[in-house]
Formats: sequence, structure tokens, C-alpha cells
Amino acid sequence: MDKKRALILINKTSGTGRAASETLEIATALAQKGYEPIVYPILPGSNLTSEEIIPQYDGKVDMIMCSGGDGTLNHVMNAIMHMKKKPLLSYVPSGSTNDFAKGLGIPSSKAKAIEVVSKGMPYTYDVGRMNDKYFNYVAAFGAFSKVSYATDQDLKNVLGYAAYVISAIAELPQNIGYSCHMKIEADDLYEEGDFIFGAISNSASVAGMTLFADSDIKQDDGFMELLLIKTPKNLAEFNAVITALATKEPDNPYIIYKQVKSAKFVSDDETEWTLDGEFGGAFKETEIEVVEKAITILVGKK
Repeated sequence: MDKKRALILINKTSGTGRAASETLEIATALAQKGYEPIVYPILPGSNLTSEEIIPQYDGKVDMIMCSGGDGTLNHVMNAIMHMKKKPLLSYVPSGSTNDFAKGLGIPSSKAKAIEVVSKGMPYTYDVGRMNDKYFNYVAAFGAFSKVSYATDQDLKNVLGYAAYVISAIAELPQNIGYSCHMKIEADDLYEEGDFIFGAISNSASVAGMTLFADSDIKQDDGFMELLLIKTPKNLAEFNAVITALATKEPDNPYIIYKQVKSAKFVSDDETEWTLDGEFGGAFKETEIEVVEKAITILVGKK
């Protein structure tokens, strides 16, 4: 019988930059599990990217293992979605927030995450499709949606989650003034109005911040969570929005929160989106849908 093969992709620039030091450890763990390890560095902006490497191994590997941040995982997952034969995915998070790993119960401790690579259980989860791109845990527009990908990597490394808060505060003057007029259709919901923020997520945590009803969020139920925040017209309304977010009470006239299978967003102007914490493009029309049980990943105890 042919030996199983594992493609190992390491992005040493993500997060704390420690991913490279675990490469041998990961390769050893997989070799001991019976895989032939094939190791590549991920170097954004070169020909060593997930988009370039992964298609060459379509049908030739049984597992793709990546070490990096949520953005690295997004690129790897997008490449896997275009493969004819999807291999098992495994993930050692080394980014700054690792929202998606937290939601799946993949440990933030490197040693424990590497243990999941060799001893984890397969779990098949839903992904989102936004126009022609896929996302693991969030597609968002509006105030604060850019904070994750706009924050300087060195700042993230030094300050961690505080970097997101600082970036959000630094953008606050323009964010308070941000408003996007949109028509939104999602399953049986129809809304038209001005929104300061909107997101469809498949994670209880986005940019390190916990969302509503996190105990009800499952990554394999065929639904994603739509969150819309209406633009406050005055300081009292702004305070009401902040209070609702802080107390996590979605039953609020300024906040719409609903589980959906698909949604269509139409805006007068091109609206910038973020996907899994990275820039996802700018569109006047955006269609999002859940692709059920699309990817199988190794996880710890669910």
C-alpha cells in the first residue's frame, strides 16, 4: 500500500513568527503517524503561496497541514475548495487572534495543537461563499471590519488583542461617521436602511470579540449568523448600541441578529468587505451562502 502523504505549509511571518521553529516537530509528528511529509514555506507575494502550491498536489496528498494565522488558513481553504479531491485539513494556529481555531477547539498552545495534528478527530464544517471567494468564519463590512487586516503585524505581535482595540479607537472618529445604505435579503428577512456594521459569521468570536449567543453557534449546522448594526443618529442611540453589544443583548431596535443560510447585500456605492480578517474586495452587490459540510479538519474534543 502506498504511504500517505501530507503537504505541510508554514507561514512564518504570521502572528508571532514562531511557526518556523515548529516545522520539524510537525513533520516528525506526521511521519510518526505514517505520513510522508512534504514541506513548503508560504511566502506571500512570491510564487510560494497556497494558490500556487496546492493545485499541484490535487489528488496526490491525503492531508494538507498549515501553520499560520486565520488569513493563511483562509488562503489554504480557498485552494482546497477548488481541488477535485479534497484532502483532510489540519491547522496549527500561530496568528494573533486565531478566532476560527478557538471556535473549533484547536488549542492555542503549540504543543497541544501539534498533538491535534497527530491525534485529532476529523470534523466536517460549513464554509461561507461570498461571490467567488470562500471564508471560514466571517465576512464583514463597515466600522471596525478593517481593523483586523489593517493593523500592523508587528503591532499585533507586541500588543496582541490590545492592538485591535487601539486600532478601533484610532479609527473611531471616521467610524462614528461611517454609514452604508443597503438593501439586505436573507432567507425570509428583508431590511433596507443605513448600517454602521454588518457581518455573516460562523464563529462565536470575531477579531477576538465574542458575539451574541455563542453557545448556540455550531460550525456544521448549515447556518451562519447575520449581525447588522443600524447607524445611530445621535449620541443616545450610539450609547444604546454600545450597551447592547457590551451586554450581548440582541433584542434591540438597533441590532439585527439572525441565523441564515444565504444573504444578498445591495448598496448604492462599492462597499469594502473583509474575509477572515483580510481584505475581501469592494462590491455593490454581494451574495453570500453557506456551503454545508465543505471541509474536514482535525480538531480536539468538541
